[in-house]
Amino acid sequence: MRDALVVADVHDPADVHGVHDSDGLSRWACLSRRTGLYGGWEAVEWAWLPAGGVSGEHLHSRTEEVYFLLHGRGEIHLDGRPHAVRAGDAVLTGLGARHALHNTGRRPLSWLVVELPAPTRVGAGPYAVPHQSPRSQGESPVTTTPRSAVVRDLRGHGPLDAAEVLTGPLRTVGVRDLPPHAGVELAARGTEHTVFVLSGTGTARSADREVPLASGTALTLPLGGAVRLWAGDGGMEYFHAVLDVPLPEEGWS
Repeated sequence: MRDALVVADVHDPADVHGVHDSDGLSRWACLSRRTGLYGGWEAVEWAWLPAGGVSGEHLHSRTEEVYFLLHGRGEIHLDGRPHAVRAGDAVLTGLGARHALHNTGRRPLSWLVVELPAPTRVGAGPYAVPHQSPRSQGESPVTTTPRSAVVRDLRGHGPLDAAEVLTGPLRTVGVRDLPPHAGVELAARGTEHTVFVLSGTGTARSADREVPLASGTALTLPLGGAVRLWAGDGGMEYFHAVLDVPLPEEGWS
């Protein structure tokens, strides 16, 4: 068994100019990457756009991707079709799809990125994007026939099975609430986990360390590790992604 944690935060991001060939400034921070992990992660990242900012359109020919909107509202283009998105929405973009994100609000837009290498590659040509019902009374659209992309309100619909869209090992993405002083154990046995604190405070406790958690803190748990999350006085809300990882045949306990 391993006793490792990858801990990062979003408080010192890099400035990026012209992300995906677009104009203007954005901000970015890497929260974890495949180095030191066993699973099929490319990276877990944080991204930010000012009001009116754009993350340019690009084709996913090698990787699959999850966006989770943290703050603000915007418009994501999936294979050329616009979809309104806001904080709490997750966007799963499969292999062969194109997407771009535009901040349509008056405040900055920020989101998490979970990027994963796909089992196969495509050269060009988008897959069909599923039909989605229009937003009604401020609610996020609901996907009816998922194929290559999904927009889903994670707070309103609960954890999302990533296999609806993605072909790789990502199992689920969801938003979890811990009441004040409640705890939950994460054990990376056949899985790896990444957690991002959305609100509140708490601690992460492993066998030999204790890490404070607050809004903007990310924690990634490699294969073989175990950690217990404890919420503080006001409770804690967090994003949680689970990735399947085959156990090595030998030398693992």
